[in-house]
Amino acid sequence: MILDALKMAVGTLTTVRVPAPGVIDRRVAGGAMVLAPLAVLPLAAVAAVIVYSGELIGLPSFASAALALGAVALGSRGLHLDGLADTADGLGASYDRARALEVMRRGDSGPTGIAALVLVLLVQAGALAGAITAGHGIAAAAIAVVAGRGVLSLCCARGVPSARPEGLGATVAGSVPVWTAAAVFAVLAGAAALMLPWWQGLTAVVVGYLAASALLARCVQRLGGVTGDVLGGCVEVAVAGVLLASSF
Repeated sequence: MILDALKMAVGTLTTVRVPAPGVIDRRVAGGAMVLAPLAVLPLAAVAAVIVYSGELIGLPSFASAALALGAVALGSRGLHLDGLADTADGLGASYDRARALEVMRRGDSGPTGIAALVLVLLVQAGALAGAITAGHGIAAAAIAVVAGRGVLSLCCARGVPSARPEGLGATVAGSVPVWTAAAVFAVLAGAAALMLPWWQGLTAVVVGYLAASALLARCVQRLGGVTGDVLGGCVEVAVAGVLLASSF
């Protein structure tokens, strides 16, 4: 089950080619959400190398940040960015739940989605540039990528419903025990505290989780639960939160 879960996590969250899982059920899907931070370690390494290389050759910090974030987006097929745009469009479209979900299902980005995408990417790039200038951009980039995916276990914890009866959200919603999601948070916070000044590392992960929690709560209230797009949106706002707290 663990191997199938890891295959699902890597195959879903990255462009790394892996054999298809032998079985995909709720246990495997829940395990994939728990193992998401482990699955994206290659993306975290790529982001860290780009930041390090930018520092070596003297690139402006904003350029290094943009390149690192762009590489992570390519390495994840832009999956979470697409989810962020669709979620923003759905939340901004109508107070009617069915209408909002239909807008999200269409997948074409409207003005609200594009504005949200641009704003979040600017915050991410600006904050990572600040971390680079402060001298800990490599650690900040790696932590943001990993902790950003760590919130997937929070979004799929027991008690969080699915907004639809089908789709990725229905497969993973409520599939992670609360104690497991809490353990993922504790591990990520501990690792961040070792990579940055302990208080800043801990704060970064907490802020990222709080940002994702705020969006999650809003989506549960407005949409009735999570969808695959909501999961992607939570990842991106969590990355922004982690980087903001790491930017000084």
